[in-house]
Amino acid sequence: MTSTLIWIAVALLVIGLYLSWTAGRLDRLHSRLDAARAALDAQLLRRASVAQELATSGVLDPAASIVLYEAAHAARQAEEEQREVAESELSQALRAVFEEAQQVEAVREAPGGDDAANELAEAVRRVPMARRFHNDAVRAARALRRHRKVRWFRLAGHAPFPLAFEMDDEPPTALADRGGA
Repeated sequence: MTSTLIWIAVALLVIGLYLSWTAGRLDRLHSRLDAARAALDAQLLRRASVAQELATSGVLDPAASIVLYEAAHAARQAEEEQREVAESELSQALRAVFEEAQQVEAVREAPGGDDAANELAEAVRRVPMARRFHNDAVRAARALRRHRKVRWFRLAGHAPFPLAFEMDDEPPTALADRGGA
């Protein structure tokens, strides 16, 4: 009888340790997800800020300046529910404005334009990477949260189900080609 109770206690202890380890792993994934989201938000804000600065610098023609400024302003001011759409529209505006290499060259030739073009190219290049890291963290957290043991024992607690950030982040080819220049 005592031997059976000891084995039951050992089994419960092993199960408890396993569930605790799984909960810790899920917590680390959620922390990684929060860090990746913060990095994505920072890169999106940087891209919108640089685009807005460039639009107000007077280097671009007036129509391009208006298009770029409005898209960047909308991206910076968007509510969380509309953020993906606003950021996609900023990507489309960047592609429309910097569709041709001549526009990038015109920006580079203006005083201080070379730095502005390099900064915009860097910001545009980093957004897809940050989004990829965020979505990878989302995939990992979702995969673990789908396990029965996580659902049955409610190991995720009250954390919201992670959502991927889906947006159009295709960079303008003229900026992408010149990003390292």
